[in-house]
Amino acid sequence: MSPKSQLFLDDAMSSAAIPLASPLAQYRAYKAPIRNAIDRVLESGVYILGGEVESFEHEFAEFCGGGEAVGVASGTDALILALKALGVGPGDEIITVAHTAVATVAAILATGATPVLVDIDELYMTLDPAALDASVTPRSKALIAVHLYGQAADLDPIRACARRHGLALIEDCAQAAGGRYRGRRLGSIGDIGCFSFYPTKNLGAIGDGGMILTGERKIAACARRLRQYGWDDARQTHEAGLNSRLDPLQAAILRAKLPHLDADNARRAVIARRYQRGLHGLPVTTVKERSGTEHVYHLYVITCTQRDDLMNHLSGCQISSAIHYRVPVHKQRGYAERAIVPRGGLPITERVCWKILSLPLYPELSDADVDKVIAAVCGYFSR
Repeated sequence: MSPKSQLFLDDAMSSAAIPLASPLAQYRAYKAPIRNAIDRVLESGVYILGGEVESFEHEFAEFCGGGEAVGVASGTDALILALKALGVGPGDEIITVAHTAVATVAAILATGATPVLVDIDELYMTLDPAALDASVTPRSKALIAVHLYGQAADLDPIRACARRHGLALIEDCAQAAGGRYRGRRLGSIGDIGCFSFYPTKNLGAIGDGGMILTGERKIAACARRLRQYGWDDARQTHEAGLNSRLDPLQAAILRAKLPHLDADNARRAVIARRYQRGLHGLPVTTVKERSGTEHVYHLYVITCTQRDDLMNHLSGCQISSAIHYRVPVHKQRGYAERAIVPRGGLPITERVCWKILSLPLYPELSDADVDKVIAAVCGYFSR
């Protein structure tokens, strides 16, 4: 899929009778509070940062269990600024996975650091803690644990490895807002949590946005400076920064949606269980939820050895599906040349990427439409 196609993925999905995701359906669900939020910002006359962003930062931090939150322009920028706030730069190595959105690795490269990519575990498709120790070198500075598809990475052994080697732990929560690991909200467990508010995310803006969450005041203060060129309150620079500010219109929209996030995630889980029951007994592997976690089902991903043929069948039934992600990062031009991969490669990552398929899932998806998807998948295997 080309970058342009990815950018307009939502438009393509909305043309199907059953789209993969529907930001439009969520807008319609919360239309009145969203309209009120937009009007509030327009009437305030404050269109860059200001009280709306500050209020959302406070509310989001409280939702996640405390700490300080810093609103930025995107989830990718959240990762870049988090790394920069940790002092990451050229010569440093950052350990993460290749089975993720390219943004995770793009953020590492944007700091001048080198991505060191490790394999995933096949059951949950998240970072395999057993692969970490062998990837640590004297140049290692941080680990990025990606909570993929809404599934928490196994943070206890990952955090233990980070502590053993004196590494910072960043949680990439772009697909997991509201999720939990052993009772704690994702993003509040590592040194820094990074979130995306892209429109299709569990907590989605009507545009782009991101958030940095940390319990370290110095990191939060540095991130606030870095999002505006490196300025302090007196507009004096301490370090070179970016222009990466969360828009107050988006902050207001997100404030309107945040009180509904847990309920929306609960609905996602209901849909996931319906898929689980309906697809039982078919030659597909359905989602496994890690014990002691709360999966928030940003995506519902199955595996199937006839994936491409099944995808074409669903398309013929006017059902949208997608692949997250067809080509792992270490196989993509511009990234493959700059990443470090273990000598034995990433066999599990490469094995899963040719059989994964994402089925439609969003809170407004009706039970009837879920049943249509199940019937279409069953129909494919009964031909």
